Amino acid sequence: MSGKNLENKTAIVTGGTRGIGQAIAVRLLAQGARVAICGTHQKSVDDAIEFLSPKGQVFGSVADVSKLEDVRAFVGAVIQQFGTVQILINNAGAGIFGSVADLTPEEWQRMIGLNLTGAYYCCHEILPIFRQAGGGDVINISSLAGKNAFAGGAAYNASKFGLNGFSEAMMLDYRHEGVRVSTIMPGSVDTEFGRNQSDSDRYVNSDRNAWKIAPDDIAEIVLTVLLMPRRTTISQIEVRPSRPPGKA
Repeated sequence: MSGKNLENKTAIVTGGTRGIGQAIAVRLLAQGARVAICGTHQKSVDDAIEFLSPKGQVFGSVADVSKLEDVRAFVGAVIQQFGTVQILINNAGAGIFGSVADLTPEEWQRMIGLNLTGAYYCCHEILPIFRQAGGGDVINISSLAGKNAFAGGAAYNASKFGLNGFSEAMMLDYRHEGVRVSTIMPGSVDTEFGRNQSDSDRYVNSDRNAWKIAPDDIAEIVLTVLLMPRRTTISQIEVRPSRPPGKA
């Protein structure tokens, strides 16, 4: 796709300091959008802003989306910086894996809080802005784990199953007000996710992980969803590696 099709649009990308979120931010900036990102550590935000700033207008702030006060402060700062928001990408998430007996209550709360409640908080704060403006786009980055349970995935599966249901209900609630809600459900993506690395690390596409989906591929899908005519909503997309290991 050529040209700057999102010029003068403002997008929020949660968890935009690394991996899928950072790839989405790069793609949106290339299309002329103003992009606001958040992360949970100041250094990761600073590093991401340094990386992204040459590509376009970008703003970043520390915010934990599982905390309503952080989300309100972040959205307020974005409005002050850019004036409005037309696009929300709920990408922030984490994976903590273990059986129900092995998961601590704190780990459970963290997973549900970040992967599910965080998306609700962001939508709750953005929807009045969208409704007043006559529309907007919400894209929730979910997972195939939101449709396919696996052993050791109790908290992660619950958060992503919940996010999928939340997204579909919100789409039905607001479709007649010009708000499009889409869910992207990737399989294995080549990021630091699940590798116990810090928030400041960026993904490295190694030969060992070459079979996985690239973050850039998810960013391209996000752009495709956003550039669809307003009469059309792509409500759910499943994305899988073409040739995972173990198959001839």
